[in-house]
Amino acid sequence: MPKVALFKQDGSQAGDMELTDSVFGIEPNTHVLHEAVVMQQASLRQGTHDVKNRSEVRGGGRKPWRQKGTGRARQGSIRAPQWVGGGTVFGPTPRSYSYKLPKKVRRLALKSALSSKVNEENLVVLDGITIDAPKTKEIVNMLQALNVDNKALIVTAEKDETVIRSANNLQTVKVLTVEEVNVVDLLTHDKLILTKDAAEKAGEVLA
Repeated sequence: MPKVALFKQDGSQAGDMELTDSVFGIEPNTHVLHEAVVMQQASLRQGTHDVKNRSEVRGGGRKPWRQKGTGRARQGSIRAPQWVGGGTVFGPTPRSYSYKLPKKVRRLALKSALSSKVNEENLVVLDGITIDAPKTKEIVNMLQALNVDNKALIVTAEKDETVIRSANNLQTVKVLTVEEVNVVDLLTHDKLILTKDAAEKAGEVLA
């Protein structure tokens, strides 16, 4: 069972904490991680691309010249694909790129991402985050006390508007709840900062 240091908001150590082995202590599955990232990024695509085929292009209702006797190739419409200004053949049409992986695979991907943070020693567990009023300086001071100087993902057990608004102005910091945690955010942020309650909740939900 992985054991990590438990810190206070001011950076001082408050003891140790044992994490759920089946969530934070597994061997990361890189293939499943890749599959989860591709799925999430595909779901973010708008899919609003569109072109006009020959039936949608304006004009071309009349046959340009008679079928036979002119010496030229037969043509039925000036909006056929071979004409300049004609329709596009097999062009993109609006569609959804989203798809879903099986629930067990998605859960394994989350476990793999969390376990990789533990293996790389990029996981910080906090006793709790207490901020009286929304102030960016509070988050900055906390990160400095914890020696976090790169991209950080803060995960809380429940939604805390004060913490969210305090971190809004920091481009390298993102705040999520346990329910909102996803593979892409875990992999794109260098440090993962979990509150004690969030770590326990993640262990229960994902175990």
